[in-house]
Amino acid sequence: MGWSCLVTGAGGFLGRRIVRLLVEEKELKEIRALDKTFRPESREEFSKNFPARSRNPSIDLTGVHAELQKKTKLTMLEGDILDESCLKTACQDVTVVIHTASIVDVFGVIHRESIMNVNVKGTQLLLEACVHASVPVFIYTSTLEVAGPNSYKEVIQNGHEDQPLENMWSAPYPNSKQLAEKAVLAANGWTLKNGGTLYTCALRPMYIYGEGGPFLSATVNEALHNMGVLPSVGKFSTVNPVYVGNVAWAHILALRALRDPRKAPSVRGQFYYISDDTPHQSYDGLNYTLSKEFGLYLNSSWSLPLFLMYWIGFLLEVVSFLLSPIYTYRPPFNRHTVTLSNSTFTFSYKKAQRDLAYKPLYSWEEARQKTVEWVGSLVDRHKETLKPKTQ
Repeated sequence: MGWSCLVTGAGGFLGRRIVRLLVEEKELKEIRALDKTFRPESREEFSKNFPARSRNPSIDLTGVHAELQKKTKLTMLEGDILDESCLKTACQDVTVVIHTASIVDVFGVIHRESIMNVNVKGTQLLLEACVHASVPVFIYTSTLEVAGPNSYKEVIQNGHEDQPLENMWSAPYPNSKQLAEKAVLAANGWTLKNGGTLYTCALRPMYIYGEGGPFLSATVNEALHNMGVLPSVGKFSTVNPVYVGNVAWAHILALRALRDPRKAPSVRGQFYYISDDTPHQSYDGLNYTLSKEFGLYLNSSWSLPLFLMYWIGFLLEVVSFLLSPIYTYRPPFNRHTVTLSNSTFTFSYKKAQRDLAYKPLYSWEEARQKTVEWVGSLVDRHKETLKPKTQ
C-alpha cells in the first residue's frame, strides 16, 4: 500500500535534499512540499525531477524527466506555517511529516516575536494538524544549539545523548528550537483522531555545510568583495560540521525506523545528534578548506583574546539595552555569538547508528569535492559581475 510524506521548508537548503532522497523510497505515492515561497531554482529542480502537480496555479510544473516518471508525484504547496487551514490541507491523507521549516537566525537579526511564532507556535500548530488528520509519524529537524554551548570554557568532545546538556541562553533562535523540540518529543504517544498513535523523534544536526549553504555562501561572497580575505567567524572553535546530504539521509532513515514495527519502539520520543566523518576543525578552518583553491585566504593578523571579546560583547549588550527605548542597536557580536563561534563542541553519531542504522551516505572527500565545486560556481558568478566594469 502506498504512503505519502509532507516536507515543510521543502524549498530550503536541507528540505530540497530531503525531497531529492525521498523519491527513491519504495511505495511512496506522493511528496508534498510546503514552503512559504519557492525560489525559482527550487521550482526548476522540482519540475525537472517529478511528474508533479501544484496547488498554486502560479507554479508551472509541467516539465517531467522520462527517467523519473515513477509513481511518486510532487505537490508543491505555498503557505504559511502559522495558517491552520493550510496545515490541515497539507496534512490530509499524509503518512509522515518531516518538519524542517524554521527561521534560522544565529546572530539575532530578526525580531524575537517572529522567530518564536514560526519556530514554536508553527510547530505546535503542525502537531495539532497531524492529530486532526491522523498522521502517525512526525520527524523534527532540531539543532545542536538546543544543547549549547553555554560557555567557551566548557569542553565537550564526542558528546552523546545521555549527557544532560541544555541551552541556557535566552537568545531567540536556540530558545525557540529548544521549546519546539520539547513540544515534539512530548507529543509522542498522542492519540490521533482515527484512534491511532502519533510517534515522533527529533534530529539535532551539527553545523550543516554543502552546496547552497547560506552561511558558507555569505562568507565566500564577503571574501570576494574583500580582496579574497575570508571573514573570521570562529578561529578558536573545534566543531564537527556535517554535510547536508548526510543530514538529509538521516531524516530518511528516521522515517524508515518509525514506520518499522521492529525499530520504532527504540526511536519513539528520542532525539539524535547527527554528524558524519568531516574532520573536527574550526569554523574558519572549514571555510578556508572549502575555498582555498580559488585564492581565498584567512586573515593572519592578530586578534583579540577570547575573554576580552566576551566582555566587549557584554558591554555591547548593555549599550543595546540602554538605547532600546529610543533606538534599535544590534551589536556586531554578543556573549552568545562569541561562545557559539569559539567553543569546543563536538558530538558522536553512535546512537543514530545504533537505532536508525545511520552511517554517512557521503564521505568527507565526496562532501568536500561537491562543496568546493559549488564554491567555484560562486567565484565564477562573481567574476561575471565584474566583466562589464572592466571592459
